[in-house]
Amino acid sequence: MKVALVHYWLTGMRGGEKVLERLCRIFPLADIHTHVIDRSAVSEEILRHNIRTTFIARLPGAVTRYRHYLPLMPAALEQIDLRGYDLVVSSESGPAKGVLTGPDCLHVCYCHSPMRYIWDFYQDYLESFGPVTRTAFKLFAHRLRLWDYASAARVDRFIANSRWVAGRIRKYYRREAEVIYPPVDCARFRPADGVFTPPPAGAPYVILGQLVAYKKVDLAINAFNASGRKLLIIGDGGQRKELQAAAGPNITFALRRDDAETARLIAGSRALVFPGEEDFGIVPLEAAAAGRPVLAYARGGALETVRDGVTGLFFTEQTPESLNAGLDRLEAMYGAFDPAILSAWADNFDTEVFDRRMREYLEHACGGRLA
Repeated sequence: MKVALVHYWLTGMRGGEKVLERLCRIFPLADIHTHVIDRSAVSEEILRHNIRTTFIARLPGAVTRYRHYLPLMPAALEQIDLRGYDLVVSSESGPAKGVLTGPDCLHVCYCHSPMRYIWDFYQDYLESFGPVTRTAFKLFAHRLRLWDYASAARVDRFIANSRWVAGRIRKYYRREAEVIYPPVDCARFRPADGVFTPPPAGAPYVILGQLVAYKKVDLAINAFNASGRKLLIIGDGGQRKELQAAAGPNITFALRRDDAETARLIAGSRALVFPGEEDFGIVPLEAAAAGRPVLAYARGGALETVRDGVTGLFFTEQTPESLNAGLDRLEAMYGAFDPAILSAWADNFDTEVFDRRMREYLEHACGGRLA
């Protein structure tokens, strides 16, 4: 079969790109179509493929300012020539699924999330924008929302990365979706000798991810400022300077490093704090693979990746008081979290599980023609 993989943009190796990387292994001869690529920021596995960009890549500053061209992306997607392909797999959380395919081509969309900024988090994003961006976004978001709903009809089959996202696909697109969880590279986070060691004395709690509003890192900072506990925040994003200004001396920041260094920092932490509402959230499972428990907000994909009282605990309100109460409970029962049990739980989401489930699903969808 001739296969095309469509991904919104390739400017880093976050959860969506990890999924694309596994799809590249399943389809080693597939072409990749994307709006823009920073070749220094993606893996060799992806770079081995023939990668084609849309006209967005030729616009000024596209590699760093691609989000400013969001209103143009629907038109860019519709100009991608997909004639001759038997299977198209789109990887969607930004504009990707709106491509036009032929009548004999099967289009499967792996949906990480319907676009948050035009659906359920629309008001949150508006509040985080400056006056000019807020006004512009209000003007075009309505049209983008109409296009996003209409383009869902172009997809033959949806796969959701969690039951939570499957529910949002049903809500916003009126479509059903199979659930196949994203891949977690468990081996990368386990100790090389297989022996889990307790966290060192004075080890900080850790947050890992983009520093953007919906991640609620500001909530964690307020909670840790109040408690005085140590916190390490790993990541970068538009809120970085604002968050650093708000953080007390017990809170430190680090840019996200390569996979090995990230794994080392998680393994050297006391526990992971996960304060936002996520569509799935790979990081709690990476922490579990490293033998570290998680304190997570009890909503979204965390309800599927964290086992309350076994691999971590939940807090129920996005307030500093609720988060700190959760940390108190976690400290009180810290010795009950068995690293071996945490790591075994993460195995249910391992890369091999993802590969097998995706192959089986696509084989069935293609009528046994997958090759």
